[in-house]
Amino acid sequence: MPTHHQAWAWTPNAGLDGLQLIHKPLPQPGPGEVLVANRAIALNPVDWKICEWGHPAWQQGTVPGVDGAGVVVAAGTGVDLPLGTRVAYHQSLARDGSFADHCLLDASLVMHIPAQLDDSAAAAVPCPALTAWQALAKVPDGASRDVLVIGAGGAVGFYLAQLSAQRGLRVWATAGQRHHAVLKALGVAGVFDYHDSHWQAQLHATLGERPLHALFDTVSGAHAASLAHLLGYNGHLVCIQDRQEAAPLAAFSTAISLHEVALNSIHAHGRLQDRQALRVAGEQLLQAVADGRLVAPQRRDFVFEALPEALQALKDGTHGGKCVTRLG
Repeated sequence: MPTHHQAWAWTPNAGLDGLQLIHKPLPQPGPGEVLVANRAIALNPVDWKICEWGHPAWQQGTVPGVDGAGVVVAAGTGVDLPLGTRVAYHQSLARDGSFADHCLLDASLVMHIPAQLDDSAAAAVPCPALTAWQALAKVPDGASRDVLVIGAGGAVGFYLAQLSAQRGLRVWATAGQRHHAVLKALGVAGVFDYHDSHWQAQLHATLGERPLHALFDTVSGAHAASLAHLLGYNGHLVCIQDRQEAAPLAAFSTAISLHEVALNSIHAHGRLQDRQALRVAGEQLLQAVADGRLVAPQRRDFVFEALPEALQALKDGTHGGKCVTRLG
């Protein structure tokens, strides 16, 4: 076992330009922890956002990154995971993250990777697929089966549209034109181009008298609020970016319910049962991807040494697909 490992280190107030590739002492697992040697790392929008915004727990040298996959190489007391176990994970933002050769993790949240799923595919699953699963879990069955996914061309929306259709909901979505055919092939009833200023009128015409039971927004809290009027009585507005700080509609009108989705908060606020449920869901999602029951977004490879540039491209939206790098 080496004494040091390679990692991308964060610099306060320097954004993506402040990321530096350094060597850090290799952490050792304490009780309930495992050390994973990363074999693949996936990028998510939260990664560049926190690099630019900062985090209360971060200081000079903190390692960003939430998603990865690799092999357990050391385990603390109370952990029954054998060395060599292949796992995927979604790391806490308050700890050194996945942008490194190794990552120290809470053993209760790592997810077994199915044998037929490679490391790159596994690393790309946790954040977007678990976020989609959590968002869908917010919504109970209602009188209407019609739901709308805003931004179904992105990784979270792509998974969410599929999971909603598999639940038996009638799914409508917004996405760029290049995503329409594949989304329809995966069970989405209809897709509207968000560039078209008339897409809301087109949705209304398509729904007719049927109310919209749920709206999942992947853009922002303000954007979600601007679409709240699309929901029917007792509908559900689910914010996957930000949250609603104030009710977007008048009291005692359509009586919609407001939901926020905060996947990473489970590390600080989730009880043991919450973590167990999340791990089980994550392993089911990984198996569904491995079996082909859940189609993953297209992956785009990058080299580890070019990670800051890949994050910048993700921020700028200049590359489509899910960005993943292999290690080892």
